[in-house]
Amino acid sequence: MVESRCCLKREGVYRWFSGLSSAQRAEFLCGLLDLCVPVELRFLGSCLEDLARKDYHSLRDAEIKANNPADLALLANVTDEVVRSKLLVSLALLGSDNRAAAGALFRTLTHVDAIIHDYGLRLSDGRTGEQFLLLFTMAANHPAFSFHQKQVLRQQLAQIQELLQSNGTDAAHGGNPGSPAGPMSLPAYFGTPAHLSCCAKVAELP
Repeated sequence: MVESRCCLKREGVYRWFSGLSSAQRAEFLCGLLDLCVPVELRFLGSCLEDLARKDYHSLRDAEIKANNPADLALLANVTDEVVRSKLLVSLALLGSDNRAAAGALFRTLTHVDAIIHDYGLRLSDGRTGEQFLLLFTMAANHPAFSFHQKQVLRQQLAQIQELLQSNGTDAAHGGNPGSPAGPMSLPAYFGTPAHLSCCAKVAELP
């Protein structure tokens, strides 16, 4: 009976997770990883390595560009949706210790606030808001960025969320109808984690 209830709870969490946006999934998964012990992390790392191996060759060229500061410096026009898509791919393939490439991305991302106001980029248009949320969620949790850089990125993420909420758009909650308002709320039977940040030191930032 107890095992049956646990199975039902797990299925409920799976359904809840499948309804989240990409930004919310990334933030939540980073929070779960932060709660794991070292041996669990090594096991999960092996599982991820095996899964990622299937796409290694198809993503090889993109991975090389994602870790080359010169190539990343060309992705400066964040008003272009194609450029934003390439930045998302670059963040996903960026090496965890590539500080130089992370610096190039950081310089681009720190100009976003000015671009939004100077060029009138509307975060509520189409997928724009969702792309920005995912972009800054990934960057704020990526290990290649320094602690200070993560602080700045997380503050900008909070500003984007506030801007979306002030515009009254669903994109502030991931762009999905029915997405949880504000901080992600787990099903009541699952409880609420202490934080949903990949980096414990950054968890208390806005």
